[in-house]
Amino acid sequence: MDDPRNRRSKAVHHRKRQAEKMAFRYGRYGSHSGGAGGNDDCFYSLRKGTAMRFKTFGNRNDPAVLFFHAMGVTGESSMPVAEKMAEKYYCIMPTSTVYCSGQRYQSKRDEIQQIVRFLGNHGIKEIELIVASSIGADLAMAFLTEIKIPVKHVFFDGGQFAQIGKATRRIMVPFLYIAMKSLYWSKGKTLKRIMWCDDDKIKPYFIEAGKNLTYGNLRRQLTDSLEDKPFSELSEELQKHTFWEFGSIEEHFKYRNAVMQTYIYGNFPVFEGFNHMQYQIQNPEGFARMLETIIETDRLPELAFAMWYRGK
Repeated sequence: MDDPRNRRSKAVHHRKRQAEKMAFRYGRYGSHSGGAGGNDDCFYSLRKGTAMRFKTFGNRNDPAVLFFHAMGVTGESSMPVAEKMAEKYYCIMPTSTVYCSGQRYQSKRDEIQQIVRFLGNHGIKEIELIVASSIGADLAMAFLTEIKIPVKHVFFDGGQFAQIGKATRRIMVPFLYIAMKSLYWSKGKTLKRIMWCDDDKIKPYFIEAGKNLTYGNLRRQLTDSLEDKPFSELSEELQKHTFWEFGSIEEHFKYRNAVMQTYIYGNFPVFEGFNHMQYQIQNPEGFARMLETIIETDRLPELAFAMWYRGK
């Protein structure tokens, strides 16, 4: 005869799962997994209203590639590259709470813990490659230095490695807020004012981010991002498998010398004549093939425009 306590336990578990499904369905909090080959659109936060959104592409039984997106866009901005890698890799694209509708940004540490919970819930115990674009480098560096999950390779695309004082970051907030909200208000027409290109392919990611952005979230993000303190330490071994890439005509190129002096065992390619994230935006397939070559050989492929300097 069944123990009634077991029936009660099963009923409680069933109600819990139903609550999680409802939480996911209505964009609140909880978890959801799409299974092998499925695409997730889910939240992983222990507090209601503070959750990141995750998109995935590929089979989660394949090696994992984790993307950290740039400022002013959603995580889906990495989809053009992820689509080209999905036959071999499980691509994970979180969107910061800064750009999630109705959510509140707490801190870099909170966002890192949400990523860790997502990885754990999907059975991911190591990362084949991290791809961090622009200010995504700031969150990626926190992930690399605070979390013990093994990472085999890292690629920084035009990483934002600025070290900015607290007062200056506070002054930056209203200007950045207006610039990003204007992209939503103008349906992307103001993109050329703040970026080297206004390609229709990338406008939707800016528009969606601008729509969801709040002043408070941006202010809180800049409170603990781009801080004026020494760069975080990376092991000699990880440096050897990390690529800090900059376009030769992008503004972020000015950070290259400081990065090279800090991470002396790293790889420092320069894309001659290229602007900020230009190769990734204009040729996502070429960018994806390049990332695959780095995974497979620890080297850049032969690229006519690339100058590659390797550290010690």
